[in-house]
Order: sequence, then C-alpha cells, then structure tokens
Amino acid sequence: MSRKASSPRPGGNPTLIDVARVAGVSPITVSRALGRPEVVSDATRRRVLEAVRATGYVPNLAAGALASSRSRLVAILLPTIANSIFADTVQALTERLAGAGYQTLLGLTGYLPEQEEALLEALLGRRPDGIVLTGTQHTEASRERLRRTGIPQVEAWDLCARPLDMLVGFSHEAVGRAVADYLLGKGYRRISVVSLDDPRGLRRYHSLVQALAEQGIGEVAAEILPAPATLAAGREGLRHLLERGQSGEVVGCSSDTLAQGVLAEAASRQIVVPGQLAVMGFGDLSSAAHTHPPLSTVRIDGPRIGLSIAEALLARFAEPGLARNPLRMDVGFELIERAST
Repeated sequence: MSRKASSPRPGGNPTLIDVARVAGVSPITVSRALGRPEVVSDATRRRVLEAVRATGYVPNLAAGALASSRSRLVAILLPTIANSIFADTVQALTERLAGAGYQTLLGLTGYLPEQEEALLEALLGRRPDGIVLTGTQHTEASRERLRRTGIPQVEAWDLCARPLDMLVGFSHEAVGRAVADYLLGKGYRRISVVSLDDPRGLRRYHSLVQALAEQGIGEVAAEILPAPATLAAGREGLRHLLERGQSGEVVGCSSDTLAQGVLAEAASRQIVVPGQLAVMGFGDLSSAAHTHPPLSTVRIDGPRIGLSIAEALLARFAEPGLARNPLRMDVGFELIERAST
C-alpha cells in the first residue's frame, strides 16, 4: 500500500495509527520514537518524524505525560531575550535537549524575583521534567515551592554557597576583582562604570569598587541604568558621566551591548578610544571583536554552560539517584584584551 493511500481519512484528525501506517512501523514504535527517542534507531525516528509531518499529527502530550509521568518538557527562565549574552547558552542547551527528545519552554523574568515567582507558579502546573533558573536569587516562596516539587533544577550563570539543586556558573565577584586588577595593571586610576541595575551586574560593580578601594582608589563614578541593555542605554550612560565630568580614564560596562553604546557615543563626540577614554565590556558577544576599536571584555563560555546544564539534567532524568551528589560546576571566565583598552 502506498503512503498516500495510508493517509488519514479526510476531515478526521490524524492519529498515532495513521502515523504508523505512513511510516511503515507499529504504533508502539511511533510512541517510542516520539516519547523515548533514545530507544529507537536514528533511521526509525527520522521515518516517524517524516510521517508526523506528512500526516499533520499532533501528539497528545498531556496524555503521554500522564501515562509515563514524563512531560518531556524543560522550562528555562531567563531575565531577557533583548540581550544576546544568553543566546549561546540557550542554543547549546536547547539543541542538546532536543536531540534527546525534550522540548523547551522559555519564560522571561525581567530580572525580577517576583516575576520569576509568578512564572514558576504557572509552569509547575505543567509539571516540567526539569527547570533551569538564571541566577541564584529567588523569593522565599519560590525557594519553598521548588524544594517541594522534586523536579531536577539547575541554577545557571552564578555561584552560591547553598544552591537549590544543581549549579553551573561563575563568580561575578571574581569577575569584578579581575577587571579591577586588569585596569590597574594597565595604569588606569580614574575609573567609572556604566551598569544595568540587574543583580549580577551590580555584584560585579560592587566587587570592582571594593577591589579598587583596597588599592587606594576610593571614588568610582557610576551610571546605573534600568534593564535591558541597549546601545542607546550605553550612549546615555556615557553622556551622563561626561555631563558630570566623571567619565575618568576608562569606563567599565556591565555588558558588551552597553560598551558598544559607549563607543558609539564617544565616536559621536570625537573622543579617541583608548587614547582619551578606554572602554571595557562584559560577555564577549560575537560583535565585540568587530567594533571600532575592537572591544576588551570578559569572555563567558556560554555554549559550555548550556551543554553542561543539558547533560546534568539528562543524567538526572536517567538516574534520579544522582540527586544525592548534585553537580556543582564553576566554568570560570577569561579576560580578553583588545584595542579599546
């Protein structure tokens, strides 16, 4: 029988049996290919997926979750998608999970723990198999709710002494100290900062200020801006510092996006970088090496973070007993020196 002849009846919703007929496999094989892709061959899974597309079949995920106690869904909570600093992490994470048969659902917290709490309340009703949280600062209600779920969780882009479960990140305090040491080593003494008011950016800023104070530099001018990071915000930050006469010799920025805005504002005023004003970023976005001049920054290995999160979750899904020894990973960071400093 041809595949065309095996198509679902006109006007009817395609069923799992229709997919099986088109793919030339049994219904149980279709179910396994969609729900547990690791137990079928790649060739079989491709045939099933082709049949799904050909028939327009939509799996009943709610029924599947009830039958298997698995939703095949991982929730990822991000502060924003306006800032591409998280893009590499999310790309690596979602690709690895998709390859293992898991879909992802993104929620945006806007850097607000209260918004994260509201999202968690909505998401937990869907019973995701795993949850990825950006950062380690949560409301007490969120912490208590997450403790009670038993759902594997990974806090990312941060380190803390008492994580909820698994942890993959780096120390923002260490970044602040390293940037201070680097700028002092370059001979800069009058240092200013343009930062967002997000908690991790502020921790880097306060750490930098403390490290500078320990070296006898007690005044660091700062322009703290509301999220998200944009080029316009970076331009505004430098403009305000210049208006107050507080730009100093170098401006340290809490993101490459803000730093690129600072570069643009400096160029519009014919301020020579780094001759008259040096600029330091954070994140090493793909564009950072191609600004004029190329931007000095702090590189975070986003793909490694994303892949590590995915592997940790998949290992926990396969062997729940690993919860007795949860992952704690410090991926570190790297200072990248380019022409802007």
